[in-house]
Amino acid sequence: MTNSGELDVLALYREAGAFHEGHFLLASGRHSPKFLQSTTLTQYPQYTAQLAAGLAARLRERGIQANLTVGPAMGGVVPAYEVARALGVRSIFAEKDGQGGMKIREAFSLEAGEPFIAIEDVLTTGGSVMKAVQAAEAAGGKCAAIACIIDRRSPEVDAQELNGYPLVALTRVHFDTYAPDEVPEWLAAIPLQEI
Repeated sequence: MTNSGELDVLALYREAGAFHEGHFLLASGRHSPKFLQSTTLTQYPQYTAQLAAGLAARLRERGIQANLTVGPAMGGVVPAYEVARALGVRSIFAEKDGQGGMKIREAFSLEAGEPFIAIEDVLTTGGSVMKAVQAAEAAGGKCAAIACIIDRRSPEVDAQELNGYPLVALTRVHFDTYAPDEVPEWLAAIPLQEI
């Protein structure tokens, strides 16, 4: 906790060994000197439960209610489950459909218009969580909001929404990223790690 009583998200990532500094090639193809590895953090229930409780509290503060959470596989599955536990609702996940999108498994069902909250660990572009939203809406649900532990998007982007959906983030951080042909010399001098 910080002095104001708010959860220090990056401190939890550091404690879990999930905050990395160096030279990273991100899934987007961009380069970054910092990387957050949520799967390292979510292997520890004590950290995940704290983050999920904080995110559930933020959702309640915004008056956002839903019958379930939906997480994009794989990174959003554990956070979605833990937020669902904190909210007292059920949780499902969306998985890759083999055609560039996502789908909801037949074992999961959504009622027509059933409200859900899409949960992501770290929001960088929003691509994965939006595919999960589309899959859940195609299965009959209605997205009430998108929530994430960390919003990494540019500071110029509206922090309150993503593609027209309300967005709730536990924290917002910005790490500079660079196109392959724009990597500064100081970063290029550090050995590249693909993640």
